[in-house]
Amino acid sequence: MQDHIVGPADLRGDCASCFGLCCVALPFTASRDFAVDKPAGTPCSNLQDDHRCGIHDRLRQKGFTGCTVYDCFGAGQKVSQVTFGGRDWRTVPREDARRMFDLFPVVRQLHELLWYLTEALTLPAARPVHADLRRMLERTEQLTLQPPEELGALDVAAHRQHVNVLLLRTSELVRAVTRGKKKDRRGADLMGARLKGADLRGADLRGAYLIAADLTGADLRGADLIGADLRDTDLTDADLTDAFFLTQPQLNAARGSAGTRLPGSVTRPVHWAPRL
Repeated sequence: MQDHIVGPADLRGDCASCFGLCCVALPFTASRDFAVDKPAGTPCSNLQDDHRCGIHDRLRQKGFTGCTVYDCFGAGQKVSQVTFGGRDWRTVPREDARRMFDLFPVVRQLHELLWYLTEALTLPAARPVHADLRRMLERTEQLTLQPPEELGALDVAAHRQHVNVLLLRTSELVRAVTRGKKKDRRGADLMGARLKGADLRGADLRGAYLIAADLTGADLRGADLIGADLRDTDLTDADLTDAFFLTQPQLNAARGSAGTRLPGSVTRPVHWAPRL
């Protein structure tokens, strides 16, 4: 068993330690999220020689909103510095570069699972499953440290199912102590729904489609938001205190205000109105 246990700092993108993998490995489709088409494995035209984005501070204005709501959960630096030992895709044989691009999404999925497992271990109500969560965290981190050949053969979907069993149990334990009606909206189609001021305390919103929904002033304390689609969701003055399994990409895709209350696991998006 490894000595190092992954922590929050390991699960945040560190672009200075990455070779711009998300700007090369992933495809873009011209849409409201991306100004241009870009096939997988082709560098974005905005990627500079130092692996930094040339329009990072103007992505929204330039039509690259999709980039502002993306987070690799630290997978970029893991692939760059650990899996491939600090080798730059620009300087290695094309076959090796292609392997880097293929493995980046695999490690990104594993790092997202690490994010959920790490958060679950901070939730006091989930203490009955903390030991199992810790073992699964260690197992998942070990998978990210495998050599390229083994990573390429990994059945990520199967591992995700094992992790999800524990995350579901965590959700049940945490929501059980939250006052409220505990509505089950798992996977619900709530696109454009008018939920202004709704009491969603302890609600199961796993995988719910909340695109462009009006959650102004809604009470989401203790709600499970894993996988919920929050694109253009209006969270103005909503209370997400103690909402869990909410990731930064989800929040970045939503709209909020200075009055929106957030859990400590995420930060207020820079394009929102600043806190007063």
